[in-house]
Amino acid sequence: MTAPDRRPRRRAGERPTLDAKAARRAAIDLLARKAWSQRDLTRRLERRGAPADVAGAVVAELAARGYLDDESFARWWAQARGQGRRVGSMRLRQELLAKGISRELAAAAVDAAFAETSEMERALEAGGRRLAALSRGRRERVPARLADYLMRRGYPQSVVARAVRTLLGDAAVGEAADPGPGDEHV
Repeated sequence: MTAPDRRPRRRAGERPTLDAKAARRAAIDLLARKAWSQRDLTRRLERRGAPADVAGAVVAELAARGYLDDESFARWWAQARGQGRRVGSMRLRQELLAKGISRELAAAAVDAAFAETSEMERALEAGGRRLAALSRGRRERVPARLADYLMRRGYPQSVVARAVRTLLGDAAVGEAADPGPGDEHV
């Protein structure tokens, strides 16, 4: 016969409250799996049941010890997404801001991500890979669909217009959207 379970029973959907020690253990477990921004880790700890003040204190302690660094996280995120997913500067900047990275750090990380390979080169690569699938449809729609695809990937309108022009030739100039003011890569 087994001993009765001595843990207090919880109702369905009720989360346990994490104390500082349990929150620290959860944070280290999360950091062992992937990189996190400070704001995202704080929110994740709160979702796991840590009170806001405990989650904030644990994250501040881990940041002070060097386990969390928003600047290196932003550089890593921008490089990985820009290269691997062929995402443009506008989308990268939005993603970093959504993760709680400051505008200055986000801008620096995006600039660093496009230091080796320009945004235009990445747009050409992304557009070239998509072009085969788009060419199976109606020919007159290809320039607009290619431009829409690159815009959704987060490339500035001026880069999109040049990429479409390069990939499809000068005949597509009228089809692709012309660049608007102020959308150049920062």
